[in-house]
Amino acid sequence: MSELRLMAVHAHPDDESSKGAATTAKYVAEGAEVMVATCTGGERGSVLNPKMDHPEVWKDIAAIRHLEMDHARDILGIDQRWLGYIDSGLPEGDPLPPLPEGCFGLMDPDVAAKPLVRLIREFRPQVVTTYDEKGGYPHPDHIMCHRVTMAAVQQAADPNVHPSLGPAWAVSKLYYQMGFHRLRLSALDAAMHEKGLTSPYVDRLSKWEDFEYEKRITTRIQCGDFFPVRDAALLAHATQIDPDGPWFAVPTAVQQKAWPTEDFELVFSTVSATIPEDDLFAGLRAPVSDDPTDGWTI
Repeated sequence: MSELRLMAVHAHPDDESSKGAATTAKYVAEGAEVMVATCTGGERGSVLNPKMDHPEVWKDIAAIRHLEMDHARDILGIDQRWLGYIDSGLPEGDPLPPLPEGCFGLMDPDVAAKPLVRLIREFRPQVVTTYDEKGGYPHPDHIMCHRVTMAAVQQAADPNVHPSLGPAWAVSKLYYQMGFHRLRLSALDAAMHEKGLTSPYVDRLSKWEDFEYEKRITTRIQCGDFFPVRDAALLAHATQIDPDGPWFAVPTAVQQKAWPTEDFELVFSTVSATIPEDDLFAGLRAPVSDDPTDGWTI
């Protein structure tokens, strides 16, 4: 087992490729082990790629999304486990319809945390990432993913809780992913206009209301070199991503220059942390000695 281990908890297949994927690829390349825990199978997700919008795809969407996850996992070089919960779907309408019975969004977080507690104790990550209290955006599965992760991290550290699931393990650092904030979108928007290109963010930025959210960022991971890996993993989710759609409207080279980081909020840490950070494992790496004889056995 690697000395450094990172676990990213996500709601659906494709989230691991659209949120923090370049950071994932960077740490894998550096020799860390990365485990993605996927809460649901994405069974109620829409087919967002017009080229895949066919009856035979809809008929077998659950199996297809599993195959897409396999492909993305191999591209990112990660391990991945399914927690086994059922996608809630994204409710639409006014008023919003009730969530389907038995779906992930209706689970008791303390109960739903159990398979994640088992996985945390098995994998023993020093660092866990997940979504903020609003889920990053208000999808019921993303909000529940946040709640379940918080419950699981707490339960996994308590030897008196679920002792049958393995020896207790205390996560050292917990982060929220902070990918969709105004500073980043504004920088990309400006870079597109500078090049005379059409920005996909004009309308969204004109309606932006929360100017406090970006102040929560504590940690920026330089990972621009791994944006192509991120993009390849995202394209592996062919039912979910339109290669001609807004996800790829900003050229990779523009992104690498305008905003070459993925951003996080450090929520808690059991090790000393100096903010701002540029490493999720800050405070956890073994010190490097200047003495060339260190480690010699005579």
